[in-house]
Amino acid sequence: MRIVILGGTGQVGGILRRWYAAAGHDVVVLSRRPETLEPGVRHRAWDGRTVGDWAEELDGADVVVNLAGRTVSCRYTEKNLRQMMDSRVDSTLALGRALELTARPPALWLQMSTATIYADRRDAANDEATGIIGGHEPGVPSYWEFSVRIARNWEAAQQEATLPRTRRVALRSAMVMSPDRGGVFDYLLWMARLGLGGPVAGGGQYVSWIHADDFCRAIDLLIDREDLDGPVNLAAPGPLPQRELMRDLRRAWGHRPGLPATRAMAAVGAWALRTDTELLLKSRRVVPGRLLDAGFEFRHPTWPDAAADLVAAVRDRRGRG
Repeated sequence: MRIVILGGTGQVGGILRRWYAAAGHDVVVLSRRPETLEPGVRHRAWDGRTVGDWAEELDGADVVVNLAGRTVSCRYTEKNLRQMMDSRVDSTLALGRALELTARPPALWLQMSTATIYADRRDAANDEATGIIGGHEPGVPSYWEFSVRIARNWEAAQQEATLPRTRRVALRSAMVMSPDRGGVFDYLLWMARLGLGGPVAGGGQYVSWIHADDFCRAIDLLIDREDLDGPVNLAAPGPLPQRELMRDLRRAWGHRPGLPATRAMAAVGAWALRTDTELLLKSRRVVPGRLLDAGFEFRHPTWPDAAADLVAAVRDRRGRG
């Protein structure tokens, strides 16, 4: 296949491009900053807003995957939130316009979204059929609603284009856990190793996650299953409270202590790391209803197993220098 990945130089983009390049597919990455990537991966520059000569890569491609968007690991200032919105919506609209002009558009458009679209809740899990879309839940900071609005506008932008020959899937992804440097697992493991990985604000908020291998295998299934379109949750079937997630991670690394943190302490830590407490405090209890209905079998359905596998991969990488 020829697979075009927009925003393919980020953490999730790196996971996907390596997966498909290793399988022998023709992989094309579009990003704002040209750089040398793995053998077998071609790179084109684009501005994330306008249709340019990069659009020729879409003609005759089998799959296009749009991951473009400003990182959410930042302070949620008005400026940063606006950039998060614009970078996602503008890039999606530009891709839609380019596809409309393509003589032989891809059969499948996989559009990144986020599990953050669902409401902050602990009472029950959100699947695609019965999940509650977030907005103005009582007792949560009002600015969290903007993150939900970003996700809703992001998905709506994918539907703007008229593309009768292209199947569209919105990937409502949980946190993708991989052993790579700079990813979310790397950050969580850093906290656990320092003894800072204890409960945050009681630790009852749920964390949804997916192992990187299962993320890629789920993309494989979505490519193969022509009957699947619309929103799909990419998350392991076992979301768990933050205190349990960090406890299992500390055990996987070697029974490190985990100092608890209050909400105020989390705010100070987030400020120091130039990120936002929403990433720590919002309860994301999301399950993969449509994947399971489609017969997808997770290699890492439970967090203790996934954490042990990821820790082993990190140690192996360090052992190889």
